[in-house]
Amino acid sequence: MVYPHAAMDRSLLPAPLAAPRPAWLGLADGTVLAGYAAGGGTASGEVVFNTSMFGYQEMLTDPSYRGQILVLTTPHVGNVGVNADDRESARVWAEGVIVPDLSLVPSNWRAAGGLLETLAAQEVPVAWGFDTRALVLRLRESGALPGVLVCGGEPSPAEIAALVAGARGTDGRDLTREVACTEPYTWRDGPWRPPAASSEGAGRPGPRTPNPGPRVVVIDCGAKRSIFRELVGAGAEVIVMPPDATAAAVAAREPAGVVVSNGPGDPAAVAGVADTIAALLGRVPLLGICLGHQLLARALGGATYKLRFGHHGANHPVRDAATLGVWITSQNHNYAVDEGSLPAGVTVSMTNLTDGSVEGIRADGLGAEGIQFHPEAGPGPHDALGVFARFLARCRDGARGSGLGVRDEEDSRFSEPRTPNPEPRGGWGA
Repeated sequence: MVYPHAAMDRSLLPAPLAAPRPAWLGLADGTVLAGYAAGGGTASGEVVFNTSMFGYQEMLTDPSYRGQILVLTTPHVGNVGVNADDRESARVWAEGVIVPDLSLVPSNWRAAGGLLETLAAQEVPVAWGFDTRALVLRLRESGALPGVLVCGGEPSPAEIAALVAGARGTDGRDLTREVACTEPYTWRDGPWRPPAASSEGAGRPGPRTPNPGPRVVVIDCGAKRSIFRELVGAGAEVIVMPPDATAAAVAAREPAGVVVSNGPGDPAAVAGVADTIAALLGRVPLLGICLGHQLLARALGGATYKLRFGHHGANHPVRDAATLGVWITSQNHNYAVDEGSLPAGVTVSMTNLTDGSVEGIRADGLGAEGIQFHPEAGPGPHDALGVFARFLARCRDGARGSGLGVRDEEDSRFSEPRTPNPEPRGGWGA
């Protein structure tokens, strides 16, 4: 039945639907896609996609997305709103956001606001209505590409091409100093617990550690708060230090263990952190997570390379070489460790079952371990949460951490890398 005189009352619609404005995405390979703008402005950076079906707030506030335009493939984004407890940092770090469909009215008991309002307050360009399936296929074929997202305007093809020409990827960029802390501080909050499990009430983080166990220094390269929370939950006293902290400054805190965090950018371009790791090797238990894993590999004498389109999702199967068990993991990285470059004494402990890339390394003689995925599960499955308890057990053993003291910066024994053997080892990646 047709009602020719009926008209929609657009005043009842949210602004993005009442008067939709155009959005344009241009890629370095010449591709231009159109959609709608939910927030104005222009974003420039490397365009990557994440296939997770949940956890958009954790992803957007992950400092590892600095310098990147994030494409989310889940059908509806924004449906559970946002809240303070699920933020992985104090702000949104993605340069821009592209989604298939944007839910403007959140429906969740924990929601303290809407996603669109949060992104608008931080002036992050947001686009919706894109054919993200076509976009993902393009990125899989061409690899991660620099691009530009223009929201709310009508640029000409020449203007889009000029903007794209100025877009940068992550190669050769040290972005850690843009996202990490600049001064040391102590973190005390544990993981968030639902009301029935928390002694501190609904919507609150878990209890603080009243009698902290081993002291752990986290070198912040763009760390997610969930890493701190899970360490506290496992019983650690957590001290966070900036990426330019020297090995002597770390040693002055007398840690029982050191964690090197996730973060954005090219590990080969990160200044100083690998040298700090190398100076600490063999003197204190070490755990590298994501970028920290890559920097650990470089400190050990290995190399890193860029993946074609990265690993961004919460369903990556990883096989443990020791048990042959498979974990489903959350991942967000564009670079990987070159297995063939690892020296003798460093073993590959975990492997990605989709592409065979290195997901974990161990240097048992130096008390060091690296994992490429995100064990804190923010967002993601909980298969790998035991990594923190395992690391704290090593810290409690204390054999290596007990002798770590403040040493002179000029002491070559403290500043030179302690690689077990520079000779490359064989393997399928050689």
